Amino acid sequence: MIPLTLAEIAALVGGQTHDIPDTGVTVTGPVVIDSRKVGPGSLFAAYAGARVDGHDFAARAHEAGAAAVLATRPVGVPAIVVPDVTEALSALARSVVSRLGADVVALTGSAGKTSTKDLIAQLLERKAPTVYTEGSLNNEIGLPLTALRTVEDTRHLVLEMGARGIGHIRHLTELVPPRIGLVLNVGSAHVGEFGSRENIALAKGEMVESLPADGVAVLNADDQFVREMASRTRARVLYFGEAENADVRATDVHLTEDGRPVFTLHTPSGCSDVTMRLYGEHHVSNALAAAAVAHELGLSVDEIAVALSEAGTLSRWRMEVTERPDGVTVVNDAYNANPESMRAALRALASMGKASQARGGRTWAVLGHMAELGDTSLVEHDAVGRLAVRLNVSRLVAVGGREASWLQLGAYNEGSWGEESVHVSDTQAAIDLLRKELRPGDVVLVKASRSVGLEAVAQALLTPATEGEVAGA
Repeated sequence: MIPLTLAEIAALVGGQTHDIPDTGVTVTGPVVIDSRKVGPGSLFAAYAGARVDGHDFAARAHEAGAAAVLATRPVGVPAIVVPDVTEALSALARSVVSRLGADVVALTGSAGKTSTKDLIAQLLERKAPTVYTEGSLNNEIGLPLTALRTVEDTRHLVLEMGARGIGHIRHLTELVPPRIGLVLNVGSAHVGEFGSRENIALAKGEMVESLPADGVAVLNADDQFVREMASRTRARVLYFGEAENADVRATDVHLTEDGRPVFTLHTPSGCSDVTMRLYGEHHVSNALAAAAVAHELGLSVDEIAVALSEAGTLSRWRMEVTERPDGVTVVNDAYNANPESMRAALRALASMGKASQARGGRTWAVLGHMAELGDTSLVEHDAVGRLAVRLNVSRLVAVGGREASWLQLGAYNEGSWGEESVHVSDTQAAIDLLRKELRPGDVVLVKASRSVGLEAVAQALLTPATEGEVAGA
């Protein structure tokens, strides 16, 4: 965070100082909510959660070097006491970002937010110091914490914004107002909470409604729901996509033998070729969105193409591809799942598996349920199971309860019999099956909603194998 005295912080957040002998003490470290991450000069924000109350760790934070604690009551060590810690952090974040004058980029969408945010960050870092959302800290707590990681030389701030209902994106844009707002897509993720894709579009469009007249709305020309958001903003509109009328678009899109996207990038300043390190054709849309933001912020088309070709994944469990010493490839995409990302991951698996299948290897889809789909859950799980068969995935392992059984049933009804698809009760059963049956050359995709905990399967497969765990080794 930019250096601020405790007196300055108290004034900005409307707080009262307690047990502070010198209000001229300066906060020079980050703002943290975990006392284990406190360092010299930090500000420790004490949240009272359902299971843990941060106020109980105030003394520990002070001993670890925190300049003060942001709290809702006196805690016996230097503190700034406020009525609401979340609101205080938001006020502090708004003030800090305003003082910096950094370009604020915010993005939202039903799928691909984190991957696109990671791409944008890697592009903008080539131009100037950039701070971006870590992982998926995209709510009313994570957003201010990200903004407060900025320092005096920060020039770009990239914020991922998530929504659980109408009004959430509007609220987040009020916390740290963006000048560039990006909407990736409107899918069926969280349709059980929103009720319909139309309502999801209503919520996601709050992003472009928040933009100032001199701002830029970056919209997906290939998504009708997103394209129609142009009428909801006073900002200038920049379109991305494969549509011919997109300002930033891709042509000659194809995949390498191992499933990595190749395309020609077109921007208003010219064109250049891109060969990505990431896997799956769905990353083309993510790359175009990132390219549009980078173009707007002054990168040349050649700089963008080079950066996209070199970019990797910054967030864990998103299409992490690891080849084991025995030749088994594990694709860990277990952080989260919705129908759109499931279909994209399966297509990526099919592309990656073509070369291995030619040499006798097999593709495995180890899938768990997709949460928050409401009344569409049965249909969507059935459709994913059917798609696995249509893509000629060698083996489907559906992990978990009722929804997982719908995955397996969809595959069975599509024509997957015998041992091609199987339903197992839990992650350990999946691990046992895979350790018994995997052989060199196989490619294994692991994916499910975050609540399933399917990352344990991928992690188990990447631990050193013991003798006899890999068939045919």
